[in-house]
Amino acid sequence: MNLNLQGKYAVVCGSTQGIGFAAAKELSILGANVILVARNEDKLKQALTLLDSSLNQSHEYLVADFAHPQNLQDVIEKFAANHQIHILVNNTGGPDPGPAIDADIEAFRIAFNSHLICNQIMVRALVPGMKELGYGRIINVISTSVKQPLPNLGVSNTIRGAVANWSKTLAMELGKFNITVNNVLPGATETGRLEQIMKNKAGKTGHTVEEIKAEMSGEVPMKRLAKPEEIANAIAFLASPAASYINGINVPVDGGRTLCL
Repeated sequence: MNLNLQGKYAVVCGSTQGIGFAAAKELSILGANVILVARNEDKLKQALTLLDSSLNQSHEYLVADFAHPQNLQDVIEKFAANHQIHILVNNTGGPDPGPAIDADIEAFRIAFNSHLICNQIMVRALVPGMKELGYGRIINVISTSVKQPLPNLGVSNTIRGAVANWSKTLAMELGKFNITVNNVLPGATETGRLEQIMKNKAGKTGHTVEEIKAEMSGEVPMKRLAKPEEIANAIAFLASPAASYINGINVPVDGGRTLCL
């Protein structure tokens, strides 16, 4: 099975922590040259030093804020004017938890911009280069909520579903250029975002974070939460030559928690 990414260039969004950082590390281990994208330059510099470079890869970073789509567009279009990319990992922190009925209009607008609009900006900038290279892998990190909406994540459930349908449409449009578009759907994963969700729930229920974590783990057939590296493994596989005929799918990486087929 060909998992070799030597000579490939990968842009990984939200890559200073959590799943994004784990994905960047895994892609570098497989030989890719990685371009980190996030808003905090100090964290980007630190993350850059932790990427594998044993195969003489050259890694770099871009400072861009997904809360400001125009800023992202300016940065990525300038970069794309002089670089061709084989792999794009779209990954952005999720919206705040809460019921859909309680969310104001602005919450939906902000989430739509930082996820769907920013993903579109990235694709529009980088797909022309993929077409010229004859190799493209677009992997969107979304959520199992696109298959089964999750309680108390109303805005997230809504926006994630829109991204999944956008992705499926792109898969139909870009397949003929040897560009695949797939979604990785993490289940409950030990990240800073999940920690915040657990703290929020603990504050509302009177339970401890440890009790909330045990409850969440109990909902998973494997009886534990995922590690970011386990999600990264799925991302890296879909980015590789081995996944050349996998296109337009949603891949839950959730220990079997999602009940639907």
